[in-house]
Amino acid sequence: MQEYERKQLLERVDREGATLGVDIPDRIDVQGEEVELRRFVFETKRRETIPEGERERVERAKRNLRRERLERRRRIEEGDITFEEGEREAEAVVGIDRALEALESLGKESVEAEAKRQEAADRKRWVSFLRQALGRDDDGPQVRGR
Repeated sequence: MQEYERKQLLERVDREGATLGVDIPDRIDVQGEEVELRRFVFETKRRETIPEGERERVERAKRNLRRERLERRRRIEEGDITFEEGEREAEAVVGIDRALEALESLGKESVEAEAKRQEAADRKRWVSFLRQALGRDDDGPQVRGR
């Protein structure tokens, strides 16, 4: 591969917004194991929240995808490969990035939902405290002492 071709491929995988319009690959070899990536991402995103037992699996998958991305990028940057092989690696890197974006957004949604639940619970405790402190019973009139 010519040096300008290598730079072109590296620019493609490092570009901001490189994943726009890109599909998650159906299958990809990750850390020596074939993974049905699209199915995994869509099944994971289909759930409203990730069950506790699944969280570790999703985090492990994200770590493996990040490692695979780095290895494939390194092959483009340092490897003795043809331009065609480099194009396949670049396409895989961008697909991995797209899958990671989808999995990362799932985590953010569940964190945001948890924060909203915590905020609602805090607000409820605060209102309850204020009612007690002000001597109000439920939403009724103020209760006077004897």
